[in-house]
Amino acid sequence: MTPGLGSVLVIDDNAENRALAQALLEDEGYRVRVAPSGQAGLEAFAHEGADCILLDIRMPGLDGITVCERLRALPAGDQVAIIFVTAHRDVETFDRAVAAGGDDFLTKPFRASEVLIRIETALRLRTIAAERGNLSQQIKHQRDELQRLQLQKEQLVAFLVHDFKNPVNAIELQAQLLLRDPDASERARRAALRIQDESRTLLRLILNLLDISRADEGGLAPAPSAIDARALIEAVMDELRPRATAAGLRLTARVATPTLRADPDLVRRALANLVENAIRHAPEGSEIAISATTVEGVVELRVQDAGRGIPVERRTEVFERFRSGIDSTTSSSNRGLGLAFAKLVAEAHGGRIWIEDAAPGAIFCVRLGA
Repeated sequence: MTPGLGSVLVIDDNAENRALAQALLEDEGYRVRVAPSGQAGLEAFAHEGADCILLDIRMPGLDGITVCERLRALPAGDQVAIIFVTAHRDVETFDRAVAAGGDDFLTKPFRASEVLIRIETALRLRTIAAERGNLSQQIKHQRDELQRLQLQKEQLVAFLVHDFKNPVNAIELQAQLLLRDPDASERARRAALRIQDESRTLLRLILNLLDISRADEGGLAPAPSAIDARALIEAVMDELRPRATAAGLRLTARVATPTLRADPDLVRRALANLVENAIRHAPEGSEIAISATTVEGVVELRVQDAGRGIPVERRTEVFERFRSGIDSTTSSSNRGLGLAFAKLVAEAHGGRIWIEDAAPGAIFCVRLGA
């Protein structure tokens, strides 16, 4: 946006949120005013107006929904672009915001680039509305419907994950009890091992789905702590060894760095996803090597297999959701979440993930940090 054009009024009861928004928007060239309450925001708009308003929903006194309704009733209030900002990402709140006359709906914590794009879009739509009212209303209606569908999808994912986790944990617990039963037959023990292995795989899939959904909302925040690298790799190997053995594969560890600092649960599950992916594609009788090294002061985790490898032109798309590392028509194609989750974990730690040639096979490399 051209510097000096466009004024934004930030209405939020949180002083830190106001300061962050003001700094971001002033750096971009907007003229910014702030208000610490709904009533103060109404008074500020009545006194000086604004081109766009960032409006918090949950505030003491007048909440954002009420403020929006009152703003729309003021002179020029029907012309200002109003963007609701809230930490409550649900369909009910969204519907109330739209009914009150909101132009857009933004979830905290938001990314700087996102809020700038939303403001610019809202201002452009208001310009279109002044010129071509019907077209603007159609565009806004379609966008609102898309946002509502996205919120419904996220709520469905959250419900499914919550409802699936408990029965899956119960299945694994029953398998563990059977394995500890001294009177269980060898056939029963083999079945219990298979049930345990599959239930753990299903639980990883469920948790991947949950964390990918959280990442969409900006909620995937690692809690770093010191991790014993060898213990981490051995835990993943112990978890997946039954599956590797059943596929005729060997798991080996090469640990050249003693510790790393990261979120233990996220990194363990990301590494397990990579090893499970390698097991799926490695040929019988081959080895899967898991290593931890330090490169330029940053820890790298590597998972190497001797499979068919991945063509260079596909090495980016395999990390997309619901995409497979090999032809999707084969029985070995994956569910398309494990690699996407591993990428999210790497990026959440300020790092990246990529693929190298193993000749034969592929090496999945995760760098945890810049």
